[in-house]
Amino acid sequence: MFKDKTLLITGGTGSFGNAVIKRFLNTDIREIRIFSRDEKKQDDMRIAYNNDKLKFYLGNVRDPESIHSAMHGVDYVFHAAALKQVPSCDFFPVEAVKTNILSKV
Repeated sequence: MFKDKTLLITGGTGSFGNAVIKRFLNTDIREIRIFSRDEKKQDDMRIAYNNDKLKFYLGNVRDPESIHSAMHGVDYVFHAAALKQVPSCDFFPVEAVKTNILSKV
């Protein structure tokens, strides 16, 4: 099903993204795109995995322009971008709704 396909993982630097990478990296998938706002975690992953199948895209799921180029040619999307820390969501509920509910991936 994933042979020669391109996969995009939003929020790809989190625990779900790392689990997906570990599952798919040594398969016949063509490319795994990691989309997130965290450039430090992306750089850490780039070094740790050291694999040409991984491509990194810096952006925000709330910004359609930033995700548009990452989506080009993608066959499957795993949408894992979210605000998950309860205190942050309590203090900034509108931001949590914008990211977790209203983002249009």
